Amino acid sequence: MTMAPHPLVVRTQELADRLLSPQAARVDLSEVPASHVAEIGRSGLLGVSAPPEYGGAGAPDSVAREIQEILAGACCSTWFVQTQHHTPVRMLAKSESPVRERLLRPLASGELLAGIAYAHVRAFPRVPVRARAERDGWRFDGTVPWYTGWGLNDVMLLAGVTDSDEIVFAFADAREQPGMRASEPMRLAALTAARTVSLELEGLWLPEESVVLRTPREKFALVDLPRSTNASPAVFGVAYAALRVLEDSGEAEVARELRGQVDEVRRQAYELAEHPVAHEHVEERLALKTRSYDLMRAATTAAVVAGGGRTMDVRHPAQRLAREGLFLLVQGQTSPVRGAHLDALTQTREPE
Repeated sequence: MTMAPHPLVVRTQELADRLLSPQAARVDLSEVPASHVAEIGRSGLLGVSAPPEYGGAGAPDSVAREIQEILAGACCSTWFVQTQHHTPVRMLAKSESPVRERLLRPLASGELLAGIAYAHVRAFPRVPVRARAERDGWRFDGTVPWYTGWGLNDVMLLAGVTDSDEIVFAFADAREQPGMRASEPMRLAALTAARTVSLELEGLWLPEESVVLRTPREKFALVDLPRSTNASPAVFGVAYAALRVLEDSGEAEVARELRGQVDEVRRQAYELAEHPVAHEHVEERLALKTRSYDLMRAATTAAVVAGGGRTMDVRHPAQRLAREGLFLLVQGQTSPVRGAHLDALTQTREPE
């Protein structure tokens, strides 16, 4: 028996068809409008994984993945802004800190939008942002190389590493303030619309009650491992969007063949994502992740080839999806992911 799709998935697809997909080309050449984020919030999508008692949907991870696929395939820039929101919500839901009661409900309801400023902790032993205890709170110094959603987010989840290699996660207002200065928005090969900046921190002070988590770096690295080694739903979303463009170009048979391969890798990757021990089967996770990259690249390249010279128009969906695919190859990249991907790219297949 076929299960009916979750109501939030239905709502996401309606939003994608009505708003996000039709405006994706325009957004790609400008910036994600606040109205897009507001629509996502009103649709309940920002609280998909949040506890129901705080106004969230409490939906399973499988539903959250499907929502992310649809959003990424419809407008990858909008997807990238809103996807930052879900890690702070999940962290708050597991926390017993005072900041949970202050922020979890407005974040789950979509009243507030959160961004993240912690990917730099994966660069250890290099420490781009240092955290030090000071005056019943914490002082943050250093550079956040990438921060997405500037001007759209209300709050950010910021992390710094202490001298004892503990990671301190705390919430800050996502605006310029004493101790925090933003760069001009970056011009990127793709997803410039997502409003990405770097942040200079010079004595940014946050009170102890803004802290959501303090954890040893090694423990965080173990918890963080599946985030970087599992295949991203956005990769599948962009691949499927490219296959639809390929079909529209009259190449239904090629699209059908590639779709079957994407479907199979997606099935395997999502089964492994549900494994009860998240940090096991790392090599298998990485193999599926790199295979998903291969198929996304094949799908976006096929869409460009089928469309011919007109795909070089920056407004053409095939060209945009190809650039978005390049972005996803390095988004959230860690050293193990980079190594596995480069190894896969240098392997030659034996002739059949």
